[in-house]
Amino acid sequence: MLDQDLTRASLSPADRALCQELCYGVVRWQAALDWLIERKTGGRKQHSQLQILLRLGLYQLFWLTRIPDHAAVHESVQLAKDLGFGPQAGFVNALLRGYTREKDATRLALDELKLTEQPIGHSHPEWLIERWQQRWNESDTNRLLEWNNSPPPTFARLNTVKTNTEKLLERWRDEKVESELGQWEWTAASPVFQLKSHPPLVSLGSFRDGWFYLQDPSTLLAVHVLDPQPGESVLDLCAAPGGKTTLIAARMKNEGRLIAADASSPRLRLIHDNCSRLGTSCVKTVVASRLDPKSESFDRILVDAPCSNTGVMRRRVDLRWRIDPSEFAPLAEKQFQLLQQAALHLNPAGVLVYSTCSLEPEENGAVVKRFLAAQPGFTLESERELLPFKDGVDGAYVARLRRHA
Repeated sequence: MLDQDLTRASLSPADRALCQELCYGVVRWQAALDWLIERKTGGRKQHSQLQILLRLGLYQLFWLTRIPDHAAVHESVQLAKDLGFGPQAGFVNALLRGYTREKDATRLALDELKLTEQPIGHSHPEWLIERWQQRWNESDTNRLLEWNNSPPPTFARLNTVKTNTEKLLERWRDEKVESELGQWEWTAASPVFQLKSHPPLVSLGSFRDGWFYLQDPSTLLAVHVLDPQPGESVLDLCAAPGGKTTLIAARMKNEGRLIAADASSPRLRLIHDNCSRLGTSCVKTVVASRLDPKSESFDRILVDAPCSNTGVMRRRVDLRWRIDPSEFAPLAEKQFQLLQQAALHLNPAGVLVYSTCSLEPEENGAVVKRFLAAQPGFTLESERELLPFKDGVDGAYVARLRRHA
């Protein structure tokens, strides 16, 4: 939604970046921001738009460093008037100005909350913090919470179907893109760069020409483990929007049979658009329910299953407020069924890779264990979990299974 509105807006690159930072930051730190508001209002409920406006002002005061206090207060008061809250403009002014006089003490109070009231101090649901604390020690849990509250860098994966590292870097120099090559053992065959600074990406010829794809390094692990080869027959069962599909095609050197399946035609269009831009011509899209196990069999299958996404919470800033613990069991059942479906299409001695971007055991190892119990013809060859506080990338789980010959 934000991308759509920013595309329509006539903002300078700096203002566009500020708008995105304000939106994402206010959502991330909602619990702490609401605590600040309640301290000055006695817990009185505010109109929803006024509450958001106060969050915006407070976020600028306590989380941003380049906006002067007087500017944050003035713009918030003016915005209140513009939105029809003229009678409340004085209240907005008083609350924010009060905090400008108490900034040092308030910052100490916010830091103290991270120790005494973590759901507020780290702005995460209490049940989720408790869940993670049961798995990891206090230090690792805190590092994960801090990771989720940090703005994620932008990563670009080189599209080897169209270009190479030398040509891409040369073009980026002309386009004023500053980058740094990432160092992960599973990305060696498909280099990933962290973009340090750049113009709007959609304005870059290198983007429009499909020379790179925006992709977190953690998402390349599943394809690395799948290890697709030129000339093979490969199925990507949950393929939209196509990041892993196009990477598989690149690893296959665009040679072979690659079927990208997903649940609906609109999702397939996302895959088609990305394949078209990146020049991956070996890909054929199909609605997953139309796959016929009697006529469709594959050497390798990737099941990148729909999941809770708890491993990518820093990128999905609203997820922490939407997710519910009751979702894990239904997700695990769906993931198991997808593995069962994939097994129907795998050739003897074929490789089946299961992956998620979840940190939750119910969606990861437990699903694989259940599948192996139901499918004695399969062997677990490897499994790996990426943890943000350990591996320095978004969370992911990848298991490689092989069907007996």
